Amino acid sequence: MKPLKIVVLNGSPKGDLSVTMQYVEYVKKHAPGHEYESFNVSQLINRVEKDRKYFDSIMESVRRADGVIWAFPLYYMLVPAQYKRFIELVFERGAAKAFAGKYAVSLSTSIHFFDHTAHMYLNGICDDLGMEYAGQYSPYMFDLMKAPERERLMGFARGFFESIAGRRSFPRRTAPLVVNTSAYKPGKLVQQVKAGGRRVLILTDETSASSSLARMTERIKALFGDAAEKFNINDLEMKGACLGCIRCGYDGDCAYAGKDGYIDFFNEKVKGADMLIFCGTIRDRYLSARWKTFIDRSFFNNHQPFLRGKQMGYCVSGPAGQMDYLGEVFEAHAEMMHANLVDVVSDEGADSKALDRILSDFAGRMCAAADAGYVRPRTFLGVGGTKIFRDEIFSHMRFPFRADHEYYKKHGMYDFPQKKFKMRAIGTAMLLLAKVPRIRREIYRKQIKPGMVAPLKAVVAR
Repeated sequence: MKPLKIVVLNGSPKGDLSVTMQYVEYVKKHAPGHEYESFNVSQLINRVEKDRKYFDSIMESVRRADGVIWAFPLYYMLVPAQYKRFIELVFERGAAKAFAGKYAVSLSTSIHFFDHTAHMYLNGICDDLGMEYAGQYSPYMFDLMKAPERERLMGFARGFFESIAGRRSFPRRTAPLVVNTSAYKPGKLVQQVKAGGRRVLILTDETSASSSLARMTERIKALFGDAAEKFNINDLEMKGACLGCIRCGYDGDCAYAGKDGYIDFFNEKVKGADMLIFCGTIRDRYLSARWKTFIDRSFFNNHQPFLRGKQMGYCVSGPAGQMDYLGEVFEAHAEMMHANLVDVVSDEGADSKALDRILSDFAGRMCAAADAGYVRPRTFLGVGGTKIFRDEIFSHMRFPFRADHEYYKKHGMYDFPQKKFKMRAIGTAMLLLAKVPRIRREIYRKQIKPGMVAPLKAVVAR
């Protein structure tokens, strides 16, 4: 195989001090016959954005490369906000042609908390850039310490290099986004909804008062009347995105504390609201990098359900329904917060009259859920995600995330099944009884189904 030129786009805000980049360094050391060039695009995002010559030099390296490795840590079920901004710049500046035809893989490290949604997002980005997406590698963050996992990593890397050398073809796994929206023109407001004295916060990143998003947010505000406050997050002072420094892990003390207005705004406005409506326009295959910065910065609360019991909703302008993982991210966010996701409303495919009704009913349903104190049962997204954090915080993440550990202890979140001694004893006894063939036949052929519903039937009867 002839030497290949590989460009690594490092998405970690920590630059070379990144867990993810240690996997890249291992590949470089054990596949030394290729030329590697790395760019810390997230750590240096301010330079990437302001220094056009530096941005162009990155694009030129990509243009000359045979393959691109998108390497990043997981931040809130996606890539970090800084990486998201880099991707936006590629499209904004017409630089997509530098990526066209190049081979690409995505490599992330995490504790397997929604790593799949991040890779689905990047797969879509690579498809939109016209790249040959050769797959993903998403290990547990410390897998590199295990010999079998190092072998697996090199198998992945060799497969990538062989795909480039052999000019292998890969299917496009995501459909091109089709914008199917019309200019929303709200009609006359007939009736407001009753918020019952609750506080409604509408957060938006709109950049034009005449945009569809601005008109939708104004309609929602009008529906709630004086109960609603609308705030544009573009007006919020944020010195930067989450740095991944984990300084907040001990007691919630953020590296940005006292340096901008984010923490005070979040504690007062976001936590103080009863109903939260997040409004944004689709940028590439997610909301804007500004929105991602806002979401990532909330990590000063660590892995705690700090929006517990609140009503949440999303109002999106753009093809939200064409990206399944986007809805999954929204649902998972609400469920991990122990909040209630009322709905995700978009202007996709709806005329103005239909959208008026949808928005009105959306606001009404949010009020009804608040009146009832309703939070829908969590699905696999929330249950599975919570268990991942429960196990990790209890074990190796207890330090540095001391604040999480104390919160989980206090609120009974260490709900390990090993503590259910009665059920364990019953299960052990039944396993012993089932060793007897006659009893086993009786249980499995006649008693299992009636036995499963018996306690539930008793509740219904009462």
